Amino acid sequence: MKTESLCNIASQFRIQGNIESINSLGEGFINDTYIVKTEGNAPDYIIQKKNKSIFPDVPAMMDNISKVTDHIRKRVINAGGDIMREVMTVVPNIDGKLYYQDNDGEFWVVSVYIPDTIAYDRADSVELARKGGQGIGKFQALLSDFKAPLAETIKGFHNIRHRFNQWDESLSKDAAGRKADLTREIEWIESRRSKMLDFWKLVEDGTIPMSVTHNDTKINNILFDTNGDVLCAIDLDTVMLAPALNDFGDAIRSYTNTGAEDDPNLENVEISIPMFEAYTDGYLSERAKTLTRSEIEWLAFSALYITYEQVLRFLMDYIDGDTYYKIKKPEHNLQRTHAQYKLLCSMERHYDEMKNIVDRIAEKYQNL
Repeated sequence: MKTESLCNIASQFRIQGNIESINSLGEGFINDTYIVKTEGNAPDYIIQKKNKSIFPDVPAMMDNISKVTDHIRKRVINAGGDIMREVMTVVPNIDGKLYYQDNDGEFWVVSVYIPDTIAYDRADSVELARKGGQGIGKFQALLSDFKAPLAETIKGFHNIRHRFNQWDESLSKDAAGRKADLTREIEWIESRRSKMLDFWKLVEDGTIPMSVTHNDTKINNILFDTNGDVLCAIDLDTVMLAPALNDFGDAIRSYTNTGAEDDPNLENVEISIPMFEAYTDGYLSERAKTLTRSEIEWLAFSALYITYEQVLRFLMDYIDGDTYYKIKKPEHNLQRTHAQYKLLCSMERHYDEMKNIVDRIAEKYQNL
């Protein structure tokens, strides 16, 4: 996009100082992101064009982000922290809205850039895994007393009953004519259906409570200071009310996999118990005292639940004819299905060990 157009969009927001430059930042797969450099001592800014196909209700999404960051800001102030570094600061437009809609109907948002920070692309050590857990645990802990309603920005996200409705419809349609060759893979899903629905019933009846979740727990969504200490969580587009376990389970699915999500060599794929223990320790160091007994009890299972859901979604997309996930070859989604299933089986074998690790670490931090 041309710099003059970006300057015009930036001028629609209440930014301080004169714009010195605007440059692309990173290679985001969803949003277009730019950094706005200003002259003198004024802060710099992040400007983003939100992807309307992924986020059909940007105003509701921004309202969620505003509510959550306002709450965190109050907690940081009460703790004597730095609100310009320990929480995202959303910048309103000149009309007071948290977004600007251009002539093409595209939505733009701005936040204050936090300088002197470190971001990691991946957790490749137990030390970073622990920090990743600490970052998400801190984010959830700061919001553990949040009471306001939040919009559901992604319908049925991690709701396995919703996913089964989609799954049954896909099997019924067999849009790509592939079902007949997938008897074994379909049985992987069906043999665990009742167990997964039993877990979800605990969410539906309130045994497992709803709370504020981040829903994109990659380590690059956590900012660290130059000493390597957790500052804050960023990229809050998917923040909404859901079981806190979702964030933990999805993180474990990605952090602990010794192979790739689509690894063609299934011998590479296992759960790394040292990475699991490190992430769990970091997470519970911040969160143990604000989780319920039922959340602790089902924490380890959430990793199986989220991984199972991903097996289902990859296989469902393959049955549908590869309409959702981008693929690099004709059977890419089937390859992903097999790799995630191998990870799920590894988690199932280590499940008792995972539960014992959670119990031991939770007890340690609850007694501090």
